[in-house]
Amino acid sequence: MPAVTRNDSAMNASASIDTSAGMNASAGGDGTAGRGVRPTARERLLDTASRLFYAEGVHTVGIDRIIDEAGVAKASLYKTFGSKDALIQAYLSARHEAIARRISDAVAQVDDPREKILAVFASQAARFAEPGYRGCPFIAASAEASPGGTIDDAASAYRSWLRGLFVDLATAAGAPDPQALARGLQLLYDGANLSVRMDGDPAIAADARAAVAILLAAALGDAPDQAGEAVGRPDDVRTRTPG
Repeated sequence: MPAVTRNDSAMNASASIDTSAGMNASAGGDGTAGRGVRPTARERLLDTASRLFYAEGVHTVGIDRIIDEAGVAKASLYKTFGSKDALIQAYLSARHEAIARRISDAVAQVDDPREKILAVFASQAARFAEPGYRGCPFIAASAEASPGGTIDDAASAYRSWLRGLFVDLATAAGAPDPQALARGLQLLYDGANLSVRMDGDPAIAADARAAVAILLAAALGDAPDQAGEAVGRPDDVRTRTPG
């Protein structure tokens, strides 16, 4: 099984944050629920920031609102994170960790190299169906950001990790050109995220997986109907030409 590795530059902030905080799978709910202890100021800040940043935008939400909803003093935020940029970095780092963990778990559930690729998209489909899902947090944050800086660096590191994952999986599946297949897979992954964000229809995941099956058929030499069976859409796939 190809290792699902993390890009170290994306994870620089992860050692200093509680990645369970703010990482409810949908809209960033309370990661400390059920512990039976009062969450720390750091956890409350990151939980609140994660929920608000994801739902409304990293620049739309101000520091005063985060402090108010987290129920902490302003001094606690600056003592803990130093700045809003550092809080945004912690939020995106935690999101990166959560996505990597979720995809790694999905890939580990299957043995066949080609099924591992489909497992990435099955994991994405499960996210689409969750209440409060609003698309990729890195795409959303990047839309608000100027080139360079904290957000751009975090998004670049995440995308580098995702591309590396697809290259590893494509190599294990026997693709003659793993880089080309990885680019196509990432394009479909990104496109599905944008479509579900804009259209609000989680059913787009089935079409994305059908497109992945066609891409795999072209890259790996499968018959189109075999690829269709892999995603449960044989009629759709047989009416199209691979490539």
